[in-house]
Formats: sequence, structure tokens, C-alpha cells
Amino acid sequence: MLARVPADSEIFAGNRAVGRVALAVAAAGGGSRRRRVHEAGSLRVRFPNGASRGALDAVLVNTAGGMTGGDRFEIDVAVGAGARLTVTTAAAEKIYRSLGPDAQIGVKLDIGGGGALAWLPQETILFDRARLRRTIDVNLAGDASLVLAEAVVFGRSAMGEAVTTGHFFDRWRVRVDGTLVFAEAIRLGEAIAPRLARRAGGGAGVAAASVLKFPGDDAGVAAVRAMAKSFAGEVGVSAWNGLVLARLISADGAALRRDLVGVLTALGALPLPRLWLN
Repeated sequence: MLARVPADSEIFAGNRAVGRVALAVAAAGGGSRRRRVHEAGSLRVRFPNGASRGALDAVLVNTAGGMTGGDRFEIDVAVGAGARLTVTTAAAEKIYRSLGPDAQIGVKLDIGGGGALAWLPQETILFDRARLRRTIDVNLAGDASLVLAEAVVFGRSAMGEAVTTGHFFDRWRVRVDGTLVFAEAIRLGEAIAPRLARRAGGGAGVAAASVLKFPGDDAGVAAVRAMAKSFAGEVGVSAWNGLVLARLISADGAALRRDLVGVLTALGALPLPRLWLN
């Protein structure tokens, strides 16, 4: 009896990267400590500063070396009352071209009373014909604090790469004491290059970022605007609902990184992860 030959779709599905990290930290002994760490698949988390008495640092590592169509990652972070945590990534996340399905990233962040989280991953780099669907859901206690920065680069300009087609969907939801205070969804596809070239799109910029800070007010807006002459790209910032939101667009990833460091510094998001400064 002849063995059944798997279909191409079955082989493709069987080789997809799936990963999950669930991390909970708690205040203890005058600092912040790991309370629970769960890792699965190709996603790992490391703690370079060990038992620091300040904020605990966590570094997410994708051992698969990137993502492509059909890959799925889930990240669940819980910061307990009074604890402080900074999360970054070991490198920029690369999203390679897809033969059809989306790469999917789901992020859930929960910050308890008096807790503080700085979510500062390095850039997400999309290659031509990449497909990415990302969701970020945040729940904060009313007296918690959050700095959330996400940057996306459409092709590595220094390598002569450009993104002409693909798909990018990004959905954020932020709730404070259960009340929705921020919601947005961004969708780009399928012809990405013409959209980025429009003045109302990217104005020919191929690197963009958003920075959200809670709590935030007009003082944060003024601090960012005071740096306007030093920015290489365009930066807009506003405050409402007790939060500050900054938008950045630049000609390339290097210029975006410099502007992003400036915005985070103005908003008091210090110290930045060491990996950002290497």
C-alpha cells in the first residue's frame, strides 16, 4: 500500500514557527522580580540585569530568526502592583515575504496599580510581499504607567530594498480601569509603495513609529515639540484622555531610530534598553 504524499499546504503548515511567552513580574524586596515565566516554541525571554533593584529588564528572542506567512507569536506580559518592567527585543523583527497567509503577532499587556511598563521593542522590518497582522491589547490600573513604542520599517534602504506590495494590519486597544481610552487600526495593502508616497500617507518616508505614554499631558507635548529642530523626519504629538501620543515618519530606519530616541527622552522614558544604544 502506497503511503500518502502530503500536500504542499500540509508541508507548509508543518514548518511554520509558533511561539509564546507569558511573563508576570511582581514587586519584592525593594525591586521587581519574575513571578512566572512560560516559553513555548521559537520565542524566548531573557533577563540581562538579573535581580536589579530598579526596573527588571526583559529581552524577547525569536530563535527562528524572523517571521513569514503562517507564523504565529503570542506575548502576554503582566506587571504586578508596584512592579517595574522594561521589555525590548534582541534584534529588529524581520517579516519576510509570504506565499499567502499572514504572519500573526498578538500582544497582551496588563499593568497593575502603581506598576510601570516600558514596551520598547526594536523595529519591525517588512520585506517586499510580506504580510503581517498584529494586535496589541493593554489594560492599565488608573495609577499605573505605560510607555509603548512600536516602529515599522518598509524595506532596508541601506540595502537597496523597497516594499512595493504586501499587507500590514495593526490594531491597538488601550483600557484604563476597564474604560477604553485609545483605539486605532491601520491597514496597508496591497500596493504599499503608492500609499507611502502620498503626502497624507508617508510623504515618501518608509519608516514610521508611534509612541504612547500614560499618564501624559500637555507638558509632554511641549517637551517633544521643543525638540522639533533636531528631528530628521516629521514628528507630530498631541494629548487627550490622559495620554500622550507621538507619530514619527522618516526617510529610513536609521533616521527614525534617532528621532525615536529623542521623543522617548523628551517623554522621560529613561533609561533606554542597552540594546537600543549598541
